[in-house]
Amino acid sequence: MSTYLLDSSSPWQLYFQDPATPVMEGIVNLHHDLMFFLTFILFFVLVLLFRTLYYFQYNSNRTANPVIHGTVIEIVWTIIPSLILVIVALPSFALLYSIDEVIDPSLTVKCTGHQWYWSYEYSDSSEEIGALNFDSYMVPEDELELGELRLLEVDNRIVLPMGTHIRVLVTAADVLHSWAVPSLGIKVDACVGRLNETSMFALREGVFYGQCSEICGVGHANMPIVVETVSVNNYIQWLVEKNS
Repeated sequence: MSTYLLDSSSPWQLYFQDPATPVMEGIVNLHHDLMFFLTFILFFVLVLLFRTLYYFQYNSNRTANPVIHGTVIEIVWTIIPSLILVIVALPSFALLYSIDEVIDPSLTVKCTGHQWYWSYEYSDSSEEIGALNFDSYMVPEDELELGELRLLEVDNRIVLPMGTHIRVLVTAADVLHSWAVPSLGIKVDACVGRLNETSMFALREGVFYGQCSEICGVGHANMPIVVETVSVNNYIQWLVEKNS
């Protein structure tokens, strides 16, 4: 049960799910860094605002100040925000480039969105094992077992090896969908007639939950995604059993 709760949303959750990929770790760290600057700027502006409201009012300051501008302060409040933007931009661009980078993958998984389920294809398996295709539907509420999550469980999970560079191809068969798994730092739009590509490198074993994140019709809420990462040996064993 604890494994589920680590990698799925919880009631009234306001924070990130536990990261399981380097990309998601980078997103969380960038968020922390940005929140530091945002918090500092917020309190700095609030102090200046309240100080201005307190000192510059008619009752305490009846004589208007003849100074209409200050060259030094204008330069300071232009240069400092510019430096802050540069400091923020550098790690942001580094993270964006790392998200778009696709290292020579050991495995390719194709995800196809339908109204309202997902289809998966492992097309580059060995000749002995063969290609693998299956559909993944949400488990109805009356069929859930103890400990399973409502609206998040599926009948066929994606099983992937951890510590392996994986390429994920995403497309749609009918309307726009979006393949998103928060713990993995992945959110890719599924467009009809187009293949969108992303990469994944799982750092640990676990069961990671996601959902379609593009409104695609009345069954939009019934398109959960479940990715289970296992060791390479267990993955090969699952692949053989799945094709048998």
